[in-house]
Amino acid sequence: MPAPAIRIEDHIRDIPDFPKPGILFKDITPLLGNPTAFAAAITQLAEAFQNRGINLIAAAEARGFIFGAPLAMQMNLGFVPIRKPGKLPYATIAVEYALEYGQDRLEAHTDAFGPGNRVLLVDDVLATGGTMRACQELVESTGAEVVASAFVIELGFLGGRARLAPSEVFSLVTY
Repeated sequence: MPAPAIRIEDHIRDIPDFPKPGILFKDITPLLGNPTAFAAAITQLAEAFQNRGINLIAAAEARGFIFGAPLAMQMNLGFVPIRKPGKLPYATIAVEYALEYGQDRLEAHTDAFGPGNRVLLVDDVLATGGTMRACQELVESTGAEVVASAFVIELGFLGGRARLAPSEVFSLVTY
């Protein structure tokens, strides 16, 4: 008899009133602390994107790296870190994007993407979609194609999926 499937949502903890009153934070640290559940999350993401012609996985720091790098290894693909300004040692391209109060900026190496690349963007949580939308713009500005954006958790009530349209969005767990 096969082992029962791992339910990712069983390894996500609710933290009320974090980081401020009224917020119910979805904590992934129990998932990360359980090697079987963590491996299951990576495997489920990989299975969703097999045979899609993807040749690069990219993720924004920092929690996107937690899922993007092992996913790239499992799928035998290259991994591209998308970072905050001043963190990458080589020449960079950048995109600025709006935050609730002000602007932020993301960068990647100039030789990380380009025409012919098919990219899967990965992050831990899809909330409002602002950071992932900026990642899409950065990748597409090089002529590369964003095949999809993949998340462990999607907070559907925040409408982030709409900001990523018409690109495909995939989530393991949606609240």
